[in-house]
Amino acid sequence: MMEFDFLIRSVREQDLDELERLSELVYFINLPNNRDLLKDKIKKSVDSFQGNIEDKFEREYIFVIEDLNTSRVIGTSMIIARHGSPESPHMYFELKEKQKYSETIHAGFIHKVLSLKFDSDGPTEIGGLVIDPSYRGHKLKLGRLLSFCRFSFIKMKRRWFKDRILSELMPPLSESGESLLWEALGRRFTNLSYQDADLLSRKNKEFITSLFPKGDIYTVLLSGEARDAIGKVGPDTEPVKHMLEKIGFKWREHIDPFDGGPHYWADTDRISLVSQTKKYHVHRDLLKSRSPERALVSVFRNGEYRCMQSPFELFRGKVLLPKSVADLLELGASDDIYLLPLET
Repeated sequence: MMEFDFLIRSVREQDLDELERLSELVYFINLPNNRDLLKDKIKKSVDSFQGNIEDKFEREYIFVIEDLNTSRVIGTSMIIARHGSPESPHMYFELKEKQKYSETIHAGFIHKVLSLKFDSDGPTEIGGLVIDPSYRGHKLKLGRLLSFCRFSFIKMKRRWFKDRILSELMPPLSESGESLLWEALGRRFTNLSYQDADLLSRKNKEFITSLFPKGDIYTVLLSGEARDAIGKVGPDTEPVKHMLEKIGFKWREHIDPFDGGPHYWADTDRISLVSQTKKYHVHRDLLKSRSPERALVSVFRNGEYRCMQSPFELFRGKVLLPKSVADLLELGASDDIYLLPLET
């Protein structure tokens, strides 16, 4: 029964303790290790799934994966419908090359420069992917399922999301958890630590616009260690980077102004997991054989999202599922499901 031991669903207010525990495992701006902030984010997610927030691009969605044997939440991921508004623009450094040449000494140089940019109508963002360490390496690849479910949900509610998707990846950090780029650049202009600046930027980005230089920043003036970290990801983030590249994301020479981590982008409808997710009706008969084909099966009803990995078969344009999956997803006879086939 191990295949049916894990349920992905939208977060509930009673998940606060478990999310607080998961937030201690990593440093993510989208999953703050602060109980009050987490409580607010959970409330916003519940309101978003239930459609209580009128502006669809102001919504945020938190997904969790539950071990049904223990009733514990053992992982989480999220979608921010729009990252960047007139009140709180999306900020990034654009990395470009500039050529310099001297006729006098007959010498030229190609310099890399950073330019601070702002986007007041930003893309949809995916992030906040965390799995309890004791479940990493699980044969069902639980982190992959928790990541993939977001793209099925985007396909399911396509009009709720933007035409571009952003993923901000974590760079290599120092042993003390400091950003190499921030120490070389951001701290010199703000006199704030990386964590303090990151925390402040959640509510107010004025200090960045007022204190950061407006023109080009030549990376040759930074330490070699800081230059080498620009656009790189930490070792724990390498698998995420490879997964994103495989499904259609690319690095477009944009980096985070705080930590230097790369921003990966994709056109929403060109992401393979979005285009491969299809809508079906459930067949009234149940799957009795052990089909080798597997898929993420998603359903959205009454403001709650539920999703599981399951064997399936297609029969005359409808989907046959095992009874246990139909029960756990609480499928009704008239429910539509969304199916994302998985590579075995």
